[in-house]
Amino acid sequence: MATNLDIDPKLLEEALKAGGLKTKKATVNKALEEFIQRRKQEDILALFGSIVYDPEYDYKTHRDRK
Repeated sequence: MATNLDIDPKLLEEALKAGGLKTKKATVNKALEEFIQRRKQEDILALFGSIVYDPEYDYKTHRDRK
């Protein structure tokens, strides 16, 4: 899908150098992938302390090592 974007040239140049990728397209795609991954990690971190668990639950009984 072709998209026209007005990207800050200084940011793009810095990203190209930092990422070591050969093309602007690859650099932008990598930046988007990393942005999405970081947001997902932040969502998971936000769950810490909010999940209720049973301290009596024996997780080892459900392991199936063959």
